[in-house]
Amino acid sequence: MTVVILIGMAVTVFLTSLLSGIFGMAGGLILLWVLLFLYPVGTAIAFHGIIQMVSNGSRARFSRAYIDYRILGILCLGVAVSAAVLFSVNYVPDLVVVLIGVGLMPILVWLPVKRLQLDASKPLHAFICGLFSGALTISVGVAGPTVDIFFIRTQMDRRKIIATKASIQTLSHLTKVAFYWNAASGLPTSDWISILLAAPIAILGAHVGNGILQKMTDQNFRAWTRWVVTGVGAVYFTQGLLKLI
Repeated sequence: MTVVILIGMAVTVFLTSLLSGIFGMAGGLILLWVLLFLYPVGTAIAFHGIIQMVSNGSRARFSRAYIDYRILGILCLGVAVSAAVLFSVNYVPDLVVVLIGVGLMPILVWLPVKRLQLDASKPLHAFICGLFSGALTISVGVAGPTVDIFFIRTQMDRRKIIATKASIQTLSHLTKVAFYWNAASGLPTSDWISILLAAPIAILGAHVGNGILQKMTDQNFRAWTRWVVTGVGAVYFTQGLLKLI
């Protein structure tokens, strides 16, 4: 990895961690998109998992007072079940599937959630949310928008939403890294050095983003999240379609 790419990665990690610190997603989508240009699919997803695990983990720590551990426990159970299924079928990712899958994901944030009655505070809904989170995080690399539709109807404020989502995403990314560990272990030493350098940068970005989040209103938080995620998804989807032509 050249010095130019290393600097570019550092800036990317900071900015994407900043976005995730504010919106709870979006940043991870952009980071994965960049990594898919640099590495094979499995390696990119593993690399993404390591960085996002640090970013989400630090965000969860900054907001740990707001984590809903009851919901988190049920979410974890769902993630474990989906991971076990994908391990058993020996799932292998495909670039076009990842691009189109992630590109379509933002549609979820525009669904009429009031009619769907999805609510992560309900045990069954939290379990289903965990299933989707684990399955999508492993199969296409991210699951933020999917998790979001289960939280948008809860009575939790933006800080509890971010804290609890950051916690489950940290564990989902940990599962993803374990799933693609063979791909990650093949990275050269220079790339592992870049990962080590990216970790504190991701924490800094999450910290700055968390500070901005505290100053936002719940209304602005929900509105901006939709548009940011939709814009990123459109880029993914377009790229996926172009690769099919």
